[in-house]
Amino acid sequence: MATDVVELILADHRRFEELFRELRDRTADRTALLGDLAELLVAHAEAEESKVYPALKRYKQVDDHEVDHGAEEHAEGHQALLALMEVSDTESEEWEDKLEELVEALNHHVDEEERTILNDAREQVAEERRAELGKDFVEERQERIADGCGDIEYVRRLAKATADRID
Repeated sequence: MATDVVELILADHRRFEELFRELRDRTADRTALLGDLAELLVAHAEAEESKVYPALKRYKQVDDHEVDHGAEEHAEGHQALLALMEVSDTESEEWEDKLEELVEALNHHVDEEERTILNDAREQVAEERRAELGKDFVEERQERIADGCGDIEYVRRLAKATADRID
């Protein structure tokens, strides 16, 4: 199992893409898949913001603006996730539209984060430190999952808190 924080984050990104492909399948159990996505997405974002982003901001060659922007994009993702979770009919056009809005927001974030923050981290942060951050990231992510972070009420509170933060 990888311990490098960059590799762990990239693995989660690839899992998001898999879940999006599965969620687009009208024959799939979309409710269960959305629960899996919500859990991983929220835990991932919160672990990045609490353990990874603050540590990366200490490195001069890692762009602080990009790190802050990544947190703003997490907030946008939480809003889009909540909008999708609040649509009860997974067969509806509204659900399809909200899914695509979430996919678009997340793909934009993933692309930017991989090109900026993660590339900088790979080049500027020592391998040992990336391994330490990876351990912290996984522990925090698992803690958030254990706390039920994919539950709609949790996502509502998070979306409200992050909306207040970016207003």
